[in-house]
Amino acid sequence: MTSPSAPATLPPLFADWFAKRGWVPRRHQLEMVAAGQAGAHALLVAPTGGGKTLAGFLPSLIDLAERGPRPGFGPGSGVHTLYLSPLKALTTDVERNLMTPIREIGLNIHVESRTGDTKQSKKQRQRENPPDILLTTPEQLALFCAWDGARDYFADLKCVVLDEVHAIWSGKRGDLLSLGLGRLQQFAPGMRRVALSATVDDPAMIADWLAPADDRGVTIVTGDPGAPPVVDVLISDGRVPWAGHTGQHAIPEVYEAIRQAGMSLIFVNTRWQSEYVFQQLWAINDDNLPIALHHGSLAAEQRRKVEAAMARGDLRAVVCTSTLDLGIDWGDVDLVIQMAAPKGASRLVQRIGRANHRLDEPSRALMVPASRFEMLECQAAREAVAENTFDWEPVHTGTLDTLAQHVMGCACSEPFALEDLYAEVTACGPYRGLTWEQFEEVVDLVATGGYALRTYERFARIVRTRDGKWKVRNAQTAQRHRMNVGAIVSAGTLNIRVASRRGGATKQLVGGRKVGEAEEWYFEQLTPGDTFVFAGQVWAFQGITGTDALVTHAQDKDPKIPSWGGSKFPMSTSLAARVRDMIQDRDHWRVLPADVQEWLALQEERSVVPDKETMLVETFPRGSRHFLVAYPFEGNLAHSTLCMLLTRRLDRLGVGPLGFVVTDYSLAIWSIRPMDQLDLNALFEPDMLGDDLESWLEESFMMKRTFRNCALISGLIERRQPGTEKTGRQVTFSTDLIYDVLRRHQPDHLLLKTARADAASGLLDVARLGQLLTRIQGRIRPVALERASPFSVPVLVQIGRERVGGGAAEMILDETAHEFGLEALVAEVMEGAPPELEGAA
Repeated sequence: MTSPSAPATLPPLFADWFAKRGWVPRRHQLEMVAAGQAGAHALLVAPTGGGKTLAGFLPSLIDLAERGPRPGFGPGSGVHTLYLSPLKALTTDVERNLMTPIREIGLNIHVESRTGDTKQSKKQRQRENPPDILLTTPEQLALFCAWDGARDYFADLKCVVLDEVHAIWSGKRGDLLSLGLGRLQQFAPGMRRVALSATVDDPAMIADWLAPADDRGVTIVTGDPGAPPVVDVLISDGRVPWAGHTGQHAIPEVYEAIRQAGMSLIFVNTRWQSEYVFQQLWAINDDNLPIALHHGSLAAEQRRKVEAAMARGDLRAVVCTSTLDLGIDWGDVDLVIQMAAPKGASRLVQRIGRANHRLDEPSRALMVPASRFEMLECQAAREAVAENTFDWEPVHTGTLDTLAQHVMGCACSEPFALEDLYAEVTACGPYRGLTWEQFEEVVDLVATGGYALRTYERFARIVRTRDGKWKVRNAQTAQRHRMNVGAIVSAGTLNIRVASRRGGATKQLVGGRKVGEAEEWYFEQLTPGDTFVFAGQVWAFQGITGTDALVTHAQDKDPKIPSWGGSKFPMSTSLAARVRDMIQDRDHWRVLPADVQEWLALQEERSVVPDKETMLVETFPRGSRHFLVAYPFEGNLAHSTLCMLLTRRLDRLGVGPLGFVVTDYSLAIWSIRPMDQLDLNALFEPDMLGDDLESWLEESFMMKRTFRNCALISGLIERRQPGTEKTGRQVTFSTDLIYDVLRRHQPDHLLLKTARADAASGLLDVARLGQLLTRIQGRIRPVALERASPFSVPVLVQIGRERVGGGAAEMILDETAHEFGLEALVAEVMEGAPPELEGAA
């Protein structure tokens, strides 16, 4: 990495434009111009509102302004700058904003956008007559790499600008993006890479990902901090609920905040929460305020209508998910409201940045904690924002299914030599550690499908030429690949059907009456025999056939897995550490509301307040059940995996657990026998991540679904084909068959290994769980209680909560249905509390 270049001066044409607008170029903008003049790659980390996007484009605009008349064809007639954004909407917004200086300065620069929504006629015209600046997405870049003639098309490329790089670099989209950049660098060796972000904890890590294998290095430019945001926490009626995760109790106050603000964005963490909050606000919208809804499941046309209304200033509020997280400037957003805990400091900073795109004026944000634990999390996030501290990012290694897609794309574009492509791929940040053997295995997957599938002609997608190079098998295969590029695989739903046994001696289960729909991820965790609540009934899970989850009426009316609640995002590791620090520091409690302080004090009186070095595990009876409640603070995903493994271990110990439930902060397991005499250190031994994890994965359906995603990304299975598109059922049927063949005949197949790695990281959070088990080894604090503790209330009230699947019903989570259970539990906990702590209730 290199130090920032000395600030440059703007050419008179641009300096005059800044002056006419009453602006003075910011230091980081001038440093980006200097980096451009030096031909250096650059990473700009600057707060929202500081002209970050303009800083990324300024070197290109200056270069194009000095170019003179553009040649009609030949050298210099191609794309000069390629802009890549993780959101289609962002490309449209940037195009609108970029045209302002171009038009006002009078520059002869042609700018166009290209996304999946762009008309085919326009795409064809762009190929024949490229714009100077092309604004597009990573998926389109993957498509460019598979073009016949891509090398000539991008020969004039001088710069690639990656916007919101923090949102994309560490996943499979980031892998595909990095490989695409490596390909462009081969086409145009002098090309500069520029990345922009407002929320990067470790710029050096992003710069290392960004850097190509040349000696120019990456210049890291850091913008001056803007005015610190004003972040408030809403305490509804001066009280914070004991439990909950929608913020329903504060809807009237949220509505009043909207009434008093100009335009507000109300962020939630899941799509069903956005539907729920939107409906709740409309129910009390007596002033007929124009309030809209924006999330990823809405039709593109509907989203565009909302975006256009926001840009015109026609709306007073938009309830939204992460679809509006990124740097779109919709105009005068006066207030950002975060409903429920943000789950990460970086996400909160990103969302706060949607308000008031003026660097020198503070943005206003309001957090609405849904429970007392969320109050701790909101305060921790608030302090992280004040300290300008972001969430930690793990080091990412490139995925092999994504590499297989890229290899196929390269073969569609032009024949390649193995040695040349290997050198190109290993120059990309995520793949620097790729071995030659791994690379050969990936190429073999694309060429044959792997050892167990090589007899099937359909899996032979590339062939070797007489000179030893590899090329696409034929034009039809290339066309199918181009129709299926990208690394986004949407989550599916399964039909829940009541099963019956039919047919001969085998009495095979077949699906009958449909009782609803639910997300695949829920059933992927289950093994046959597990019981759960759905539509007011307890069902026993029997298995998955195609896109049907088969169930039977459960004999036991006490479900093992009763809760479908929880957040889409796990609480970040760094935010969890802050919460643990806050809980153990009594002096820190003083920043919290009085009832939350009394709740903490009551926990200390009745049980123990955990410290960051140990993990508190409480055991107590309640009714006919015996409970074990632990407080890892590691997020819903890691807790769910841990419970799955713990219940298997408890089964073997003869404890006979009935079920479990989790939150982001704690987990509860209940059984018919007491658990206060268990050897807890042995129960939580890290070795459960070995054989226990493997045997559970073998029995669950998670691996089949993960394999399906890997098969789609690698191109082994194609969803879209000319004139048709496979249904989810057809894709699942095909991949399930292949999965079973590989399990029997090639258990070390590349895609099986990739699926295991994906399940461990994305679906199970095994790495985080492993860190937890290592951290608490020999450091468990057991406390045997006579009744539930204050800290246990939020997780216990999850028992019996359900979410009805399918359509709009899926979106509604009625917390009031459990109000009596919560009140009874709080009364039980508060019984005999010292008078000075009665305010905790």
